[in-house]
Amino acid sequence: MKIPFAQVDAFAARAFQGNQAAVMPLDAWLADEVLQAIAEENNVAETAFIIPDASGEADYELRWFTPAVEVALCGHATLASGHIVLTAEPARDRVSFRTRKAGVLSVARDGAGYRMALPAYAPEPAEVPGLLEALGVQGDVLRHPGGYDLTVLDSADAVLAVAPDFRALARIGDTLNIVTAPGRETDVISRVFAPAAGIDEDSVTGSAHSVLTPYWAKRLGRDRFTAFQASKRGGRIECEHDGDRVILGGGCVTVIEGSFTL
Repeated sequence: MKIPFAQVDAFAARAFQGNQAAVMPLDAWLADEVLQAIAEENNVAETAFIIPDASGEADYELRWFTPAVEVALCGHATLASGHIVLTAEPARDRVSFRTRKAGVLSVARDGAGYRMALPAYAPEPAEVPGLLEALGVQGDVLRHPGGYDLTVLDSADAVLAVAPDFRALARIGDTLNIVTAPGRETDVISRVFAPAAGIDEDSVTGSAHSVLTPYWAKRLGRDRFTAFQASKRGGRIECEHDGDRVILGGGCVTVIEGSFTL
């Protein structure tokens, strides 16, 4: 069995930036354990699987897998999926995806890049035992019950200096651990850790900006701002808060095309 395969650098202006995602169109869903095994074989942050949506609610169904688990929401692999569909269909300006836990998501052309709509997840102040100790920092902690912990620090330097105890972070649970502060060349800087999902530090995390965008829009007093995720690869994201949606802007570069033999 041959499955079409593309690897995309998402939230990137050129190859080797942003976050890597594999995108694999299917005619119908394979067994969950097969999808997970494929994602483990691909060994990138996320593998996105899409099939035509028979419900009429969206253009495609979409699921995402890390090498270790299926996730409820993944932004960069959604952006990559939109890029693959829109590249293959130049007459189309927008594509929608029905997901199992995050509703209907969309990706639209925006000049040389794309604008992606994700749900807005506003975090609330919370006590998360062991989190600050695992991160090795002092800061304000907020949580969204969808699986996101947000730690707000004073400066970009403090964000860059974070050196987590990944085993301790993983013991807290399968949450996305975000650290953030006011940025330097952008309004906001962040880093994201997900050791319980098999990813110690993620490169550029669209779903983290579902949390960062409503938080910073309120704090900055404006609906639009620029963000930089300061991983080794790094990525810049244009962020907009629009009611119950966040709109994230960025580019994509296809770096590998071929087929996966199953």
